[in-house]
Amino acid sequence: MARYTGPACKLCRREGEKLFLKGERCFTTKCAFEARAYPPGEHGRTGQGRGDRASDYAKQLRAKQKARRMYGILERQFRRYFGVALQRRGLTGLNLLQTLELRLDNVIYRMGFAENRAQARQMVAHGHFTVNGRRTTIPSMLLRAGDVVEVREASRSRTLFKELPDFAEKRQCAMWLDRDVKKVSGRVLRLPERGEIDGNLSEQLIVEYYSR
Repeated sequence: MARYTGPACKLCRREGEKLFLKGERCFTTKCAFEARAYPPGEHGRTGQGRGDRASDYAKQLRAKQKARRMYGILERQFRRYFGVALQRRGLTGLNLLQTLELRLDNVIYRMGFAENRAQARQMVAHGHFTVNGRRTTIPSMLLRAGDVVEVREASRSRTLFKELPDFAEKRQCAMWLDRDVKKVSGRVLRLPERGEIDGNLSEQLIVEYYSR
């Protein structure tokens, strides 16, 4: 399974805003974005003021890259998600965001059972979660309304999952999900509405990028 293994903070600096890829660290002074809030590279400092003069293509590309990096998805898979969204009824941009939100690793993150999506992806890949009672190791698995996610019984004795209820209690759960903190389980109630998805994502620009 291909994945990005470079510096996470470098991605935030390139997009010009925090993508919260490192969880709690992003809220502290140790966050690299706090000290270097300019794009990486040789011309990072000198090119900071070019955002207003960016072409339409550049804006579309940045919107696509921001969403891709936020959810931790590589280009081929992201393009495939766009194809799925294009075939569904309704607004293509909203369909795309809903598809991304329904990934298993993202659902676990939205339930508050992981500090960030990368950690949620790792826990799923190591087989610590079940979906509807069946063990899965596929973080990209797309869930549907009614699907139940819970920590596998054999994993509950591990230190990480013993402390997970206290950790999750401090984190907010998305409105389109239901969770039981004590049982470390949750259920997908419905599709997320646009107002319940990150507002700094521009799905229209993403649609325009792939519609060129």
